[in-house]
Amino acid sequence: MRRSVLVARLDGAGDVLLAGPAIRAVAAVADVTVLCGPAGAEAASMLPGVDRVLVWPAPWIVTPAPAVQADDVASVVGELARRELDEAVLLTSFHQSPLPTALLLRLAGVGRVTGASVDHAGSLLDVRLRPGVDLPEDVPEPERALRIAAAAGFALPPGDDGRLAVRHPAPVTGEPSVVLHPGAAVTARRWPERHFRDATRLLDAAGYRVLVTGAPAERGLTAAVAGDVGVDLGGRTTLPELAAVLAGASAVVVGNTGAAHLAAAVGTPVVSLFAPVVPAVRWRPYRVPHVLLGDQRAPCRGSRARECPVPGHPCLAGVTPHEVADAVARLAPIGPEAVPA
Repeated sequence: MRRSVLVARLDGAGDVLLAGPAIRAVAAVADVTVLCGPAGAEAASMLPGVDRVLVWPAPWIVTPAPAVQADDVASVVGELARRELDEAVLLTSFHQSPLPTALLLRLAGVGRVTGASVDHAGSLLDVRLRPGVDLPEDVPEPERALRIAAAAGFALPPGDDGRLAVRHPAPVTGEPSVVLHPGAAVTARRWPERHFRDATRLLDAAGYRVLVTGAPAERGLTAAVAGDVGVDLGGRTTLPELAAVLAGASAVVVGNTGAAHLAAAVGTPVVSLFAPVVPAVRWRPYRVPHVLLGDQRAPCRGSRARECPVPGHPCLAGVTPHEVADAVARLAPIGPEAVPA
């Protein structure tokens, strides 16, 4: 009988997508329940190997943080207990602690828990990796997650190359396109709107069909970026539908946000407008052709700032639309430079 294992990744869609290879490692030998936050639920449902998704807004993860309520905690502990889980694998980034989640799992009666913690874990973790000792600091997030899963005894099955993946959508058909995704939940990671608008015009003039995507709350932004030459898809796609749009594109222009990881999961090259508030080595597009733009030595580097702390947003504002258009041309040439498939 297959074990029942919970894999926790309590963050947003991009972080859940980056956990995909580790989840597949667990799913090779066990039934998998993913515990995630509301922003990650749709992504979790798209991952190969996921049997069930349990959604809970953890007060130590979600922004803005919900209040800690005894009834709410009791409810999620009761739900975890009802799942009759054999063990749990807690996936966290370097700046996060697995211990609050581990405490809930202990209260729910989960017998074996694995996680990475700089803090003494006492009886909360059965298998504890120490970041910087057992777990290298500067590795891509998917590889960090795979190392945590490996410590619990789970490995990718033969033939699984460890790339990001989703239950693959049929790509949107039509002429080759370039997707511009100008939004990001964290404003410090956004390329200026005016640059996106200029890039739309440059790419259209170069012969690319430009599609502009974004969340429902970003419709004003996507309309402005699309202008009168791009196709505005802002607020018109679910996450699976966005995956289909990205899968049909020749390249994607996007900041460090979930759409970049979704593009990598469907194998589409990425022009990554990467603000160095977090290290690119950990969160750049994973194992997909990409061009990384943005001053990685800017004063904001490593700050984890959500709002840009430097006047003028120089790390990204200094990237010109022409640089982006040139990067698209390198990743997805058209005309005489294009190589037939």
